[in-house]
Amino acid sequence: MINRSLFSLIFVGFLFLSLIESKNPDLYKVLGVDRNASQREIQKAFHKLSLQYHPDKNKNKGAQEKFAEINNAYDILSDEQKRKNYDLYGDERANPGFDGGNSGEQGGHGFSFRPGEWQNMGGQGGSKSFSFSFGGPGSGRQSSSGFGFNDIFSNLFGGGMGGGNPFGGGMGGSQFSGSSSSGRSQQGSKHSAKNIPSVNTQLYRKEIVDGGMTWLLLAYTSNLQGLQHYRSVIEEVATSLQGAMKVGSINCESEASLCKELGVYPRRVPKIIVYSYASGEKGSLVEYGGDLDVKSMKSFCQDNLPRFSKRIKLDNFNAASEAGKFPKVLLLSTKKNTPVIWRALSGLYRNRFTFYDVEVHDMSDPSVKNLGINSLPAIIGFLSDGENQVLKSGISVKDLKSAIQGLSGLLDSFEKMNKKAASTKNDHSESGGNIPLLTASNFDHICGVKVPVCLIGVFKSSTTRDKLQKIFQSVSQKTYSRRQSSAFGSRDSLSYALLDATKQQSFLNALDKSGFKSSDTFLVAYKPKRGTFAASQDEITEEAVERFVSSVLNGDVQFSKTRQKPTLK
Repeated sequence: MINRSLFSLIFVGFLFLSLIESKNPDLYKVLGVDRNASQREIQKAFHKLSLQYHPDKNKNKGAQEKFAEINNAYDILSDEQKRKNYDLYGDERANPGFDGGNSGEQGGHGFSFRPGEWQNMGGQGGSKSFSFSFGGPGSGRQSSSGFGFNDIFSNLFGGGMGGGNPFGGGMGGSQFSGSSSSGRSQQGSKHSAKNIPSVNTQLYRKEIVDGGMTWLLLAYTSNLQGLQHYRSVIEEVATSLQGAMKVGSINCESEASLCKELGVYPRRVPKIIVYSYASGEKGSLVEYGGDLDVKSMKSFCQDNLPRFSKRIKLDNFNAASEAGKFPKVLLLSTKKNTPVIWRALSGLYRNRFTFYDVEVHDMSDPSVKNLGINSLPAIIGFLSDGENQVLKSGISVKDLKSAIQGLSGLLDSFEKMNKKAASTKNDHSESGGNIPLLTASNFDHICGVKVPVCLIGVFKSSTTRDKLQKIFQSVSQKTYSRRQSSAFGSRDSLSYALLDATKQQSFLNALDKSGFKSSDTFLVAYKPKRGTFAASQDEITEEAVERFVSSVLNGDVQFSKTRQKPTLK
């Protein structure tokens, strides 16, 4: 009798396993992809279908069930381990339905027996145990046909499987497992934002608030509809803007006080908010209300990246005249608007650099050539001593993340270089301030047509530069009080600058055919508006420089016409 009942039970088990197998849909067919589809193809298919059947947009009968089915399929196929288990066993938990081992594992309802021990109910060891599982975790789990396994066994045996042995006693090696775990909720009803880092109050205040980085945040509770789809879209947006933006998730159940502080109350669907710098130097929260697709959300995030770079026109830009305590960096590109990379960097380094950018298309433009670049995009840095440096030209970008990392290293190096230049500047400064080095970027400001006379100390070595620097600082203070009574009648009648002859020989050639190549150091008085100059090649001493300056201011020096308009590289 027992044997007959046992075989009947096994038969019924296989019968229902076959029934459930036939009722469970093929997850690949649910998403409309091949079994060898890539993760990218699965993700795209999920996005398309979830938009089509989302309960907020599709009110047709069965749309909500279809949406849950799509979410379940994506939940399994987007996870490599679950997908592997599903491909091997037809079940994401690796429960194929007939397995060697303990039937009580995973909280499923299983049946096991030891061959050869049908008559011996004493449970003797030494024989292999076999089992098969009716459904996996949870006695309350529903099949696709709408009923649970407890219902099946209740109808057959007049009681559930929740406690004890339905045969009324121990059967040695043949037994049912009476254990069960709490059932999973219906498909699509509960998810967590598991692949998105969690944000709590401490992290929000320490890393997000005024950190210079744009954040895309998902606020949710575990029972909201479509959470899986929200998470998927956010993950893809985060991947495309990796390096320029960070993402986080706020569980408004465990972080209720933070959600209340932020004024975020996700009720029917999750909330998407962006910590933005689009409206000013202080960050602020902006809620996303657009379509739930990657393209729209990515565009929204880009609009909310930092805007700390000042858009300029190169022909009237003079870094030396721009106010600010930070070193200055300028991006030249063909982009109509400030590039995403530069905007992201301007946020990360907003307390360390002043950012500028300009649209350039003509490399032959003199204002471009004067900066010394030969290809675009290019970044120019302006040191505290007035000298500009080409930090990088012909920049190529592999991806956003690596580009931002590479350019961050570039800015870090330039910051160190500028600190060194500033230190040298302070060493040279006594009471009269630093004498600037003439470059293409500051030439018009120091020796432009609005300046009556520009006194230039020319050097060819660092030793002579330091000597000229000290002499000019001293002389400029002594002659400062005499400028008002000079023939020019202006306190700004004379400006002082240094020129590196080893780098700017073309400038000297424009003044004189010889280019003053025989002199290691000398003085040039240049009148920009008239295009004339006078030179002194006497030994450079403080007294000699002061005599030359006095002669220039009093009109006692003869000026000659330049060969052509001098320009700097």
